[in-house]
Amino acid sequence: MLVIGIVLLLAGAGCFYAAVRTQRRVHAMMAAETLTVPELLDRAQIAAGLNGRPGGFRMVCEVVGETAPAPVGLLRSELTGTECVWHAHRVERRYEQRRRDGDRTTSSTRTETVAELTSPHGWPLLRDGHTIGVDPGGRRPDPVDQVLDTFEPSTGPEAAMRAGSRTLGYRRQEWVLRPGVTMYVLGEVDDRDGPLVIRPPQDPASPFVLSTRTEDELTRADRGTQRVWARGGAALVLLGLVLAVAGLLG
Repeated sequence: MLVIGIVLLLAGAGCFYAAVRTQRRVHAMMAAETLTVPELLDRAQIAAGLNGRPGGFRMVCEVVGETAPAPVGLLRSELTGTECVWHAHRVERRYEQRRRDGDRTTSSTRTETVAELTSPHGWPLLRDGHTIGVDPGGRRPDPVDQVLDTFEPSTGPEAAMRAGSRTLGYRRQEWVLRPGVTMYVLGEVDDRDGPLVIRPPQDPASPFVLSTRTEDELTRADRGTQRVWARGGAALVLLGLVLAVAGLLG
C-alpha cells in the first residue's frame, strides 16, 4: 500500500502542476492587450526612435486576424494537395510482432511513425487591410482541419511474416490551415527581421497560443480543464495519503 500511495501522491502532484500551468495561460490571455497592426507599428516606431534604430521592439500581446497566403503564395498539402497556408502530415506503420519464449508464442500489435512533416513557412494575419506575420515556431495551430485519416492494409510480400514481424498496413493523416480562417495569437511581437512578426516569446515561461478559437472559447475551455486537473489532483493526493499512512501503520 505504501508504494501505491506514493505513486498516487506523485500523480496528484502532476495534476496540480498541470492545473497551475493551465491557470497561468488563462491569466496571460486575460492580462495581454489585444492590439491592431497600426497600434503595433506606432509602438515599434517609438521604440526605434528611443533605440536610435529599428529592430529592438519586443512586446507580448494578442493579435486577431484572418489567415492569408505568405509571399510564396498558397501552399498545397503533401498528401491530398489541399490549398492552405500551413499543413502537416504523419504516416504510421502498424505491424504485428511475434516473440517465442520456449513453447509459448506471444503476439502484439505496435505502431511506428515512418514519415512526419510540418510545413516550415509562417503566414500573415490580415485585419482591416493590415498584415502581421506569424512564426509558429514549429507549433501546430489548434484546432485545424483534418483532411485525411485513412488506413491502408498491406498486401503482397510486406504482409508476410518475416523475422517475427509483418506489416499490417499504414495509417495516413493530414491537417491543414486554410486561408481566410479567423485566428487568435498570443505571443511576442518583434521587428528584428524588419516587418512585424508574432512568434513564441523568448521567455519559455510565457505561454504561446495559436488557435482558430476565440479568446472567450479558449478561456472557458481552459478554466474547465483547470478545474478537472485540480479536483483530480486533490482526489489522488487524498487517496495517496490514506494508502501511504495505512502502509506505514500496517
